[in-house]
Amino acid sequence: MSRPDHMDVAAYALGVLDEQDTERFEEHLAACWACAAELETMVPVVGLLSGIDGETMMALEQTATDPALLDRTLVAVRADRRRTRFRQLLATAAAVVVFGGLTGYGFVNVAGDETPGVLADPTTSAAANDPPTSAPTGRPSGPGVGGTEEEGDQVDATDPTTGVQTTMFLVEREYGTRINFSLRKLPGPRICRLVVLRKNATTEVISTWSVPDGGYGTNSRPQGLELSASTSALTSDIKQLQVQSVDGNGVASPLVTVPM
Repeated sequence: MSRPDHMDVAAYALGVLDEQDTERFEEHLAACWACAAELETMVPVVGLLSGIDGETMMALEQTATDPALLDRTLVAVRADRRRTRFRQLLATAAAVVVFGGLTGYGFVNVAGDETPGVLADPTTSAAANDPPTSAPTGRPSGPGVGGTEEEGDQVDATDPTTGVQTTMFLVEREYGTRINFSLRKLPGPRICRLVVLRKNATTEVISTWSVPDGGYGTNSRPQGLELSASTSALTSDIKQLQVQSVDGNGVASPLVTVPM
């Protein structure tokens, strides 16, 4: 060899020796425990040293006789590696930012707006600004406000004298009969009541209410009146249902009669 065998450890570890020098060094290595030990300590850093080019390796070999030059060379190499790692970190951070931006765009484009190619406005949303749309409401329910259930046996009647009209639905229950009814052409003001006339000649008042000046189902108040009431009488025991008007003296007069 052209140089001492002990100086070829690093070159051998990096695989830069030619074939003849490699054979000679391996013959030397077999008998030199010092070089063998040095080579073993260099194995973990072979991957790092492999990144150094040939010119740098030659410079490192020349520093063997100049410790100061060796120190300067090592400092330069470490500084270069730090700059390389820093550039790698910047490139990674930039990639993360770009990827995150693209991911956010894709998410808004898919989840925020179903129209392809249109970016949804993150600050404007019809669902956020418009009041919630309520579900369709049914007819009002409760005594005095209507809400009769359209079930049971339907009967209609119109009084030829008063002109009052009614539609009644009789629903038989275990407790008796439920009566859902509506009234139209009913003038006011007045006090009214619904009376059940049984087949055994007994009577029962099952509901009372007042009618305002405009009445119900009239020209001044087109909306009819809907009510519900119950009786203990079974449907088969009822002879008639009658809506009556009661004056200030308690005298009742029929407005419309529904025969059964």
